[in-house]
Amino acid sequence: MMTTQANSTAEPILKVSSLAVRYGKVEALHGAAIEVRAGQIVSVIGPNGAGKSTLLNAIMGALPVIGHAKGAIVYRGEDVSAIPVEKRVARGMCLVPEKRELFATMTVEDNLVLGAYRRKRAGERNYLDQLEPVFALFPRLKERRKQAAGTLSGGERQMLAVGRALMGKPDLLMLDEPSLGLAPLIVKEIFHIISALRTSNVATLLIEQNARAALQISDYGYVLETGELALKGPASELAQNPRVIETYLGLVKKVA
Repeated sequence: MMTTQANSTAEPILKVSSLAVRYGKVEALHGAAIEVRAGQIVSVIGPNGAGKSTLLNAIMGALPVIGHAKGAIVYRGEDVSAIPVEKRVARGMCLVPEKRELFATMTVEDNLVLGAYRRKRAGERNYLDQLEPVFALFPRLKERRKQAAGTLSGGERQMLAVGRALMGKPDLLMLDEPSLGLAPLIVKEIFHIISALRTSNVATLLIEQNARAALQISDYGYVLETGELALKGPASELAQNPRVIETYLGLVKKVA
């Protein structure tokens, strides 16, 4: 899907440059540079161990204790590299981790309400104004609103994790492997919903091993290999790149 002219010319919400991450003596990420604009879906694809989750955790300020990042992370024109994760969240950054991290014994609705806690603490009177829009986006969650989160299927848990993130009205939504462990039909549904987020003008950064699904809904893409960005470009062009086709899309040219 091609980026709109407005998205192409607008200042990026997120601009990462020269980002490097070390775990002790091991460099997991080197010289990463990415941009995401409002209303865009930008995907980062690559194999296991390439550093995709490290990239997201560094941007969010949520690296493990042994991790150390350097470089510039500019969000809405402000370098947030040195501020803690809580303040990044308060500024409108949100990460949905690979493990989803739901409260299993709490109901679906209570999990969603917790997603708006930051807004409640900030004194917003209408902090629950996203509940009905989230239910409209995920009708299944509305049907199961009084059900314990731990009893949901894998796909429903992923929907709840994304819905909870949207309750905070983020400007930048980062998703770490949203298709992980899900059946193909559910993956298709999840990606359809992610694509629909474009209309809300949320900037979405998607980390995904399912390259085909990610590139189909993205405006722009990056290929991360062994800690470095190997390729980048409009998603429609990356999907036609012979190297991407052979390595990530599972289409190998037949030998005559």
